Amino acid sequence: MNYLEKFKLKKKLVFVVGGLGVIGQEIVKATSDAGAKTIILDNNVKISPTILKKNNFIVEKFDVSKLSGLKKKYSILVRKYGTPDIFINTSYPKTSDWNNNSFKNITQSSFNKNIDIHLKSFSWFAKLVADSMIVSKKKGSIIQLSSIYGVVGQDLSVYKGTNMQESMTYSIIKGGINNLTHQMASYYGKYGIRVNALCAGGVQDIKQKKIFIKNYNNKVPLKRLAESKEIASVALFLASEASSYITGTLLMVDGGWTAI
Repeated sequence: MNYLEKFKLKKKLVFVVGGLGVIGQEIVKATSDAGAKTIILDNNVKISPTILKKNNFIVEKFDVSKLSGLKKKYSILVRKYGTPDIFINTSYPKTSDWNNNSFKNITQSSFNKNIDIHLKSFSWFAKLVADSMIVSKKKGSIIQLSSIYGVVGQDLSVYKGTNMQESMTYSIIKGGINNLTHQMASYYGKYGIRVNALCAGGVQDIKQKKIFIKNYNNKVPLKRLAESKEIASVALFLASEASSYITGTLLMVDGGWTAI
């Protein structure tokens, strides 16, 4: 057996929701490099035409936050490209007042809206895709981008010296996505459909302040934040046949954060 072949995605169709985000772009590059035809679904479609010509992917404007039209929009995509073999959701829909979702400042209106556009969109979209895989008789892979904060509580010490706060809503959203992953794996397993959640720790971002980076590095065993490409390589593993017997898993990619 050639084990490297198991990581390749030749003749596979991949949908990446939020594929133009910081992590999404790296995942798109990974699946494209592995040989897949990758369809990026993103609300922000600003991208250089030069990049499109050099890579094996297509960009479609797609707003996941509008649940009422989600099924119809997905059906249009399936008619245009076919049912995906691999579905990866890296989207991060949120309201303009998302940063005020702390226990002290959150409003019920903001709480309800963010649950609707994030948790519900992740949940319903995954179900739509899984059901279409059954119809198309595809033994597909569904990957939900989640977080360590869907498993453990936020460590508020890493926010000292910054204007960052804890989020009541984020923990509920990611915790819900994680348990849905277990439930979907249980139900859809008989159809050969795998469902996993990639639980990422902190990822490097140019907007992060030095004090936050220092605080975070002191907490995590590997003493650094993750790079987007390190998240993407794990997504590629879960998408490929290299992980063919893995389903219902919350795969921690956190530098050891949840180990201690």
